[in-house]
Amino acid sequence: MSEPLHPVTDRVREALAISLRGCEELLPEAEWVKKLARAEATGQPLRIKLGLDPTAPDIHIGHTVVLNKMRQLQDLGHTVIFLIGDFTSMIGDPSGRNATRPPLTREQIEANAQTYYRQASLVLDPAKTEIRHNSEWSDPLGARGMIELAAKYTLARMLERDDFTKRFKSGSPISIHELLYPLMQGYDSVALQSDLELGGTDQKFNLLVGRALQTEYGQEPQCILTMPLLEGLDGIEKMSKSKNNYIGITEDANTMFAKVLSISDVQMWKWFTLLSFRPESEIAQLKRQVDEGRNPKDAKVMLAKEITARFHSAAAADAAELDFQRRASGGAPDEMSEVSMAGAPLAIGVLLKQAGLVPSTSEGLRMVEQGGVRIDGAVVSDKGLKVAAGTCVVQVGKRKFARVTVSV
Repeated sequence: MSEPLHPVTDRVREALAISLRGCEELLPEAEWVKKLARAEATGQPLRIKLGLDPTAPDIHIGHTVVLNKMRQLQDLGHTVIFLIGDFTSMIGDPSGRNATRPPLTREQIEANAQTYYRQASLVLDPAKTEIRHNSEWSDPLGARGMIELAAKYTLARMLERDDFTKRFKSGSPISIHELLYPLMQGYDSVALQSDLELGGTDQKFNLLVGRALQTEYGQEPQCILTMPLLEGLDGIEKMSKSKNNYIGITEDANTMFAKVLSISDVQMWKWFTLLSFRPESEIAQLKRQVDEGRNPKDAKVMLAKEITARFHSAAAADAAELDFQRRASGGAPDEMSEVSMAGAPLAIGVLLKQAGLVPSTSEGLRMVEQGGVRIDGAVVSDKGLKVAAGTCVVQVGKRKFARVTVSV
């Protein structure tokens, strides 16, 4: 007997709009609408899953793109499952990699996992979040269960994965244990009877494996929702601690506020879409105002205060703004040279030389090493910094200032 069709109400349409905001793909959208309508008609919440492998001790705001979406769906009344991949971390996710990822030890994983949920709770509602570890069902699976699971998916389909395909064609090694990762992530969806799984765009293949395995196990397949990967402070690379272009969600309020203000005016709008909880209509109105001549820094300050307040408090965000203003204006002259240059993102040493603040790039890097360079009042400590497009006040030493506009 086929499932009865439930009406698509205004609440269902609103839930669909919330689901789609900022997302890259929602597959299959028609199935998700049916699930939402069924949940609305029956009062039975949907089960929404997000898995994160604790491969590092801290979460940065790039991770919160999917956590924000989870919170939005949680606020609609659905069951949110925050899955800590303590078992899959031992395999190592090969997504987007051109070499085998070294597996972590159980001790490393447990040490990282200790902080993961505490930090995620700054976004999710802890009282309404189901916390699970995939070792709960993966450890008991055993060798026999692993063989039975592997029999439900073909090698040909596995090698359709883009990173596996490239490595296979180039002759780069692919370890057998890497092929197990998508299977184990997919099996998580079977164990949790997931209705929707979220992930970054680099997780699409793994999420689709979950759908396939649920069908093999006689379950209704989950829908998948992928969110864009957030570019970091450099405006180019995916936010990553290893690339030092990140904002950690446990960083102090003043640092967090200043780092948000350092992003480019262009990048700011993507951050608004993916990180802000403001209504889309309000963001669109703000963008129109900027297009019509309003200072884009006004909008950036609003974004910086919202993000800072989320992880600290409104009072801390206000204090961070005052601190930034004090540092940005401290000692800066009312009039300074105006310099424009192209080629964003520009290496900090090159920018300092082109702005006429140092005689050479090497001298600029030496000044960075000594803590003598500031951008908008914040000390530059990274000699590898690349300055994104936008306008900023650059200071070298106590007396050299320039208002620098960098374009692409």
